[in-house]
Amino acid sequence: QVQLVESGGGLVQPGGSLRLSCTAAGFTITRPFRPVAWFRQAPGKEREGVCSISMSDGSTYYADSVKGRFTISRNNTKNTVYLQINSLKPEDTAVYYCATVSLFRPAYSTWWSAHRNYDYWGQGTQVTVSS
Repeated sequence: QVQLVESGGGLVQPGGSLRLSCTAAGFTITRPFRPVAWFRQAPGKEREGVCSISMSDGSTYYADSVKGRFTISRNNTKNTVYLQINSLKPEDTAVYYCATVSLFRPAYSTWWSAHRNYDYWGQGTQVTVSS
């Protein structure tokens, strides 16, 4: 089966940085062209889309709340997608998940941020921002 494993979370002070990793097993991130997205969920809140990368053309997408601070990237050889987080804020505190789909379909820009569109999820990694 498709498996995703996140790592890299932890406790950091406001203004600090983290790099999260999402390693895929059971498929190669570039073949087929499955997009990979990062979501986060804080206690009592809905799971929200943070950013994503399309493996077909490399296009990236970001939520307005994280633009300029979060960067998604990939290492095809390691079959891994990364999320670099800078200038962390307390409101970034959440469990961060990576996700992908079972079947690629077009117009990804219109549906990347909706968690219900994804079929495979990692176990999540906790990010806590506190002084």
